[in-house]
Amino acid sequence: MHRRQILAALPLLFVAGPVLASEEPKKADTQYVDLSPVALPIVVGGRLVNYVFCSLRVNLTPSADAAAIRTKEPRFRDAIVRAGHRTPFTLATDYTKVDEARLKAVLLREAIAIAGAKNILSVTLTSQTPKQRSRLPRPASATR
Repeated sequence: MHRRQILAALPLLFVAGPVLASEEPKKADTQYVDLSPVALPIVVGGRLVNYVFCSLRVNLTPSADAAAIRTKEPRFRDAIVRAGHRTPFTLATDYTKVDEARLKAVLLREAIAIAGAKNILSVTLTSQTPKQRSRLPRPASATR
């Protein structure tokens, strides 16, 4: 009985083969390198008031060798931590967040220097988690 069902299905397989082969392959997912969360200081008036843990993603061009660039992930993190300690990414209106535009611009510049302009597409800040949410000084713009 099973033999009859298999024999009846064979012609359908021969017809379906060329149809499946003619379909375009799905576009490859975008390539990226996720950075391990990085603790960036929030400094106000020369005083450390908080840390914000940021998860970042470096988006790669389709022609980039993602495996080779992923090995450079520690260098990306090191560059952003060094930049964040030189000139903190403190947001003047909220001490529980970083200045996202400046952080992304700095990481993009550093990523291009590390991996090359032909490999880097953009940078995305995927999450921000502050160490403290309370007992923080009031931002100067909030007191007015």
